[in-house]
Parts: sequence; structure tokens; C-alpha cells
Amino acid sequence: MHKILKPALIGAAVLLVAAVPASAQDIKALKDGIHVITGKGGNIGVSVGADGVFMIDDQFAPATDAILAQIESVTDQPVRFLVNTHHHGDHNGGNENLGKRNVLIFAHDNVRARLLAADKPKAALPVVTFNDTTTFQMNGQTVQAFHVAAAHTDGDAMIHFREANVIHMGDTFFNGFYPFIDFRSGGSIDGVFAAIDKVLGMSDANTVIVPGHGPVGDRDDLIAYRDMLIKARDGIQPLIADCKSVEDIVAARPTAEFDEGWGGDSSIRSASSG
Repeated sequence: MHKILKPALIGAAVLLVAAVPASAQDIKALKDGIHVITGKGGNIGVSVGADGVFMIDDQFAPATDAILAQIESVTDQPVRFLVNTHHHGDHNGGNENLGKRNVLIFAHDNVRARLLAADKPKAALPVVTFNDTTTFQMNGQTVQAFHVAAAHTDGDAMIHFREANVIHMGDTFFNGFYPFIDFRSGGSIDGVFAAIDKVLGMSDANTVIVPGHGPVGDRDDLIAYRDMLIKARDGIQPLIADCKSVEDIVAARPTAEFDEGWGGDSSIRSASSG
């Protein structure tokens, strides 16, 4: 039991909840031609400019037309490149639609492997994969996509717009919510901490940080997230060490002090594991 219990409770940091649900896509300018699109799936990053459109994630397949309409409201340039932050369907469910529009899809090696294992259609698969990092020169930005190991999954990529000082963290950061850590897909709480620490080491007070779910934040928001996770982990670990059952740990409410602020709506279920 505890082989499953430990990663399930420590790794998921208790309650597995996703982002605030939204009824439609909405685009918001950040800076230097970089935008974020929110909706029912993960937050989408969009860079627009003379070189075309660079996208980070694409939510669910039924949302593709609405997402493209939002992009068309800020540019007449075509979508050229798409980077998947990981393999979950709330972040890459639109891959097939975009792939059929000749958008070139990039992702970490493990993302393609997991989508292949899930028997996704060819058009949905990343065409270019990377093991550690890859860099784009787009719209006046040096855009680095880099892998963080064993974090939310085993294939997470974070994307850094260097000149704009904007970082998209994918689901290694849930701003204002308990996270979902997919330990069955190679995720771990230690990997999430490593991802957070990497971003803290490359950010400053002016860095704009886009989470996988939740509102766009900054360095202080990420520090608050890290502090919560440390306390949640430290509250759960002794109960696991005492060989408590899942039911006993839930009943003990080791994260009670955070539930109101970070627990979100208990009716929300993460689409991330799909």
C-alpha cells in the first residue's frame, strides 16, 4: 500500500485540483508581444510578431477555433510553432487540429513517447523533440525551452523569453491551487521543488511567470507556492512514516491551514491525468 501511498500523498501534495474553469477563451497582453490565453485547459502562451506566432500549449480540441480567433484578434500572422509543456490532454488536446494546419510541434522526447503509447494520431505528435533544451529566435526574443526532470511528469518543459523576462512554467506551477503531480507519469514532489528553484534562480522582481493553471503571477507568487508545498509535504511525511492509511491521513487533515486559500472548489477535477 505504501508504495502507492507515498507518491500519491506527498507527490500530489494532497488535493489534486485544477484551474478555475472558464466558459470561453480570453487573451491578455503581457509584454513585448507576448500574450496569455486562458480557458478550461492549461494557460496558453503566445508570442506574436513579424516572424509569426509561437504558441505554448493548446488546451482541448474543441477549443481550437476559439483559440485561433483570439490569436487573430491581435495579429494577422500565422501560427508557425507550438511547444507542448507536457503530455496531458488539457495542454495538447488541440495538437491534431494544429498539426493538420501545418503547425510544427515541439516537445520533450518523453512527451512524444507518451502520446505514441496513447495511440494519438500522427498529426497530434510532436515532429521535433529535444532531450534537454532547444532555442528559438522569434519576434525579437531568444526563446529557450528547457526540460525539468521528474516534476509534474517526466516530460515537462518550461519556456523562457529572455529579453522579455517572461517564463511559462507549465504545470510545475499552479498559482493559487494545490498541484496535480502525476507520479504515474514520472512526476515527483522533489522534481517540482527543483523546477521551482530553477525559476527562482533565473527570475527577479520584474519577471512575469505564467503558471500552467491559475492567474499570471510573479516571483513572490512562486515563493508562496513553494512555501505552501514545503509545509504540506512536512505535514504529511510523519503520517506516512507512521504507516497511516490513506483514510487516516485524509481524516487527520495535515494541510488544513491551507485548504481555504489553496484548496479551490472541491468539485473541480483535474483534466491533467487525461
